[in-house]
Amino acid sequence: MTRNPKLYAILDLGYTSEENAAATTASLLAGGADLLQLRAKGKDLTTIRSVAETLIPLCREAGIPFILNDHPALAAELGADGVHIGQDDGPLTAARATMGPGKLIGRSTHSLEQARAALAEGFDYIGFGPLFPTPTKAGRPGIGLEDISAMERDVGSRIPAFCIGGIKRANLDQVLAAGARRVVIVSDLLTAADVEAATREVLVRVGSGILISAGISGDAREIA
Repeated sequence: MTRNPKLYAILDLGYTSEENAAATTASLLAGGADLLQLRAKGKDLTTIRSVAETLIPLCREAGIPFILNDHPALAAELGADGVHIGQDDGPLTAARATMGPGKLIGRSTHSLEQARAALAEGFDYIGFGPLFPTPTKAGRPGIGLEDISAMERDVGSRIPAFCIGGIKRANLDQVLAAGARRVVIVSDLLTAADVEAATREVLVRVGSGILISAGISGDAREIA
């Protein structure tokens, strides 16, 4: 699957109930999200597995990669298209060994130095932030907008780099003006009155992802 991804959607069980996870995911996908991650901080593996097994077929039907936040072993067991890991979740080699070939592996980065290091290590994509303080990263200050242009030049020109953290439709223009080309938006989409319309609005403003070849077959890492 090859595409130029612009919007990375996260189905966060801190905002969406397990009962509404499938319906909300369907709306995110219908709105044009380019990737879909399940994030379930504090949930047990049984719950995560159950929700993931509901969401994966929706992503397959839409031709959109399904990414699991954390838990590489569970991601591999489920046949997820990728896994996203944080700075403290070990090296790329360990996640790659668990996931197997042809899977997306992303890294959270919180500085220009960490972004450059993730590129050098060989990650398939990065999250860069949080740009602004956000409840999903309680206690972590925002890193601001100053390094976005340098990050895009040094890293985003090589692998997809998604700005993340406190981004909403209300401040999206500010983020784009700072040089961001790809974004993750969480709470502003998940709490929108019309999730599909909100997702579509963001894509129009950021620039729609360009689908070159649909499907999850082949090397899922070809997303740049």
